[in-house]
Amino acid sequence: MTPPYHPRAYISGMRNVNRGLASRSKIIEAMEKGKTRIIEISEKAGLTESCVSHHLKLLLKQRVVSSAAVGRGNRWTLTKYGQEKLG
Repeated sequence: MTPPYHPRAYISGMRNVNRGLASRSKIIEAMEKGKTRIIEISEKAGLTESCVSHHLKLLLKQRVVSSAAVGRGNRWTLTKYGQEKLG
């Protein structure tokens, strides 16, 4: 049985393997709780910062997240598209 993944964790145009889907689901769930910096998302999701960074870049290409430079880092937010839930 496949574990439930967040509906926005799927990336079109690429093979979605279970590990990637699980990581992106954790990232999106952490961001839904207001975590916006990579280090905060990393701590909440239990993933390395490099893993979070990699998946955020994939989600950025799909317009699920957006990024804005703030000080020495970036703030990541879910877009309206990324916040939609499937019925």
